[in-house]
Amino acid sequence: QVQLVESGGGSVQAGGSLRLSCEASETILSVDNMGWYRQAPGMQRELVAQIFNDHSTNYADSVKGRFTISGDTAKNTVYLQMNSLKPEDTAVYFCNAAAYPQFEYWGQGTLVTVSE
Repeated sequence: QVQLVESGGGSVQAGGSLRLSCEASETILSVDNMGWYRQAPGMQRELVAQIFNDHSTNYADSVKGRFTISGDTAKNTVYLQMNSLKPEDTAVYFCNAAAYPQFEYWGQGTLVTVSE
């Protein structure tokens, strides 16, 4: 069973930075895109950023200019550099790898807490 393993979450003060990492436990072939989603308490899971196999990227408006996604879908690795963090960025962050409609994998989630 393929697993996406995330690391890099933690607690930081507002204005600080964190870097999230995600890699697959075994090779996943034909991934179209990898990305990061987040879910705050009582809220629905939302897209944060995606990277596609042509290296194009997509960001939620709320993180544009502050977060940077990088990685390689062929190597099944994705990273999220988060700068200028705000308390409203507090959430569990999930890694995702997909090729719709064939498959979609999720990581277990890593908690990011941003304090005032």
